[in-house]
Amino acid sequence: MSEPFSVPVTVRGYETDVQGHLNQAVYLNYAEHARWALLQAAGITQSRLISTGVGPVALETTVRYRRELLAGDEVEVTCAFAWGGGKTFRMEQTVRKTDGTVAAEITGVGGILDLKERRLVADPARVFKELATDPGLFGL
Repeated sequence: MSEPFSVPVTVRGYETDVQGHLNQAVYLNYAEHARWALLQAAGITQSRLISTGVGPVALETTVRYRRELLAGDEVEVTCAFAWGGGKTFRMEQTVRKTDGTVAAEITGVGGILDLKERRLVADPARVFKELATDPGLFGL
């Protein structure tokens, strides 16, 4: 597993629901934001992915809600990759308040889609290694 990469996020009032806590769907947005920030930090841009004919895809996502978040809360959203030998990889993410309280744990399974063939590539780690200027951020 790679070392967790993290990005700060402030919970905005319009992201909350009628109970005043962060809407459950927004946790997925925060996780996606952290994943794209990691890609960019590693040197992989959306335009580079498209020009190479590949793109990351989410195949499965599980969110475990631990503590509520309220408007104005400051959090860190982490992202770490775990590689296996197949066409998929695992992503482990945590949404943590600045006091250390874990608000949510997000686990996912992803892959790299060949945009022409519409099939997963056989070795997603190789693709990230080839495209990244800093593959170490993915634990590669």
